[in-house]
Amino acid sequence: MVRGCEGARVRPIVRRCESFSIDRLSHVPTQPRTLALSHRRAFRSGFTLIELMIVMSLIVVLASITLAVYTNSVTRAKESVLKEDLFRMRDAIDQYYADKGKYPPTLQDLVSDKYIRTIPADPFTQSADTWRTIESQPDPNNPTASPGVYDVRSGSDQKALDGTNYSDWD
Repeated sequence: MVRGCEGARVRPIVRRCESFSIDRLSHVPTQPRTLALSHRRAFRSGFTLIELMIVMSLIVVLASITLAVYTNSVTRAKESVLKEDLFRMRDAIDQYYADKGKYPPTLQDLVSDKYIRTIPADPFTQSADTWRTIESQPDPNNPTASPGVYDVRSGSDQKALDGTNYSDWD
């Protein structure tokens, strides 16, 4: 076994000890150990197919959870806008009745008499023309008076997150 270059009596090819090592049994120069270690590291530096599949499946699971949460948050936002619009229109109808003693003939009369600025768009139908109006009962004190808009409901046929129909919301 050669311990160093000084005093080693081997062939001249072995003079550079830092690049070669000598095998004990055959005294034949072999490749340096650093090359063998770097060769093994080259194979270990990548990812296996199983590791990649696990990472991809985790990404898919997290993305699907995020998509479900996002979809529900958008629906909740639309529901809160619908509740606010219904409250504002019903409040305008009540103010109209308190001021004039009768219900407005149409929702457009609320706009023309400046009780609301515009008729809001239903967030689920994306239209201001789909609101369902509920007519008032005939007034027994004044049978000749025409019935007006007593209440307003959504024109959507969809179901809310709690399972009720948007068209039935009070």
